[in-house]
Amino acid sequence: MHYLVYLDVQRQWRWTLVAANNRKIANSGEGYFNKADRLAALNLVATSGGTPIRYAA
Repeated sequence: MHYLVYLDVQRQWRWTLVAANNRKIANSGEGYFNKADRLAALNLVATSGGTPIRYAA
């Protein structure tokens, strides 16, 4: 399981939680203009369980 962080078509930061079987099981629900805002929102959920964060190319 990992978090995938990416820029959407509107150039806003989003994240998706991907299960070990490569299925999407959660997402940010909204986009963030600033990386800092995205990190703050992601850290609220990412700190539970030690799930790694990956960044899309």
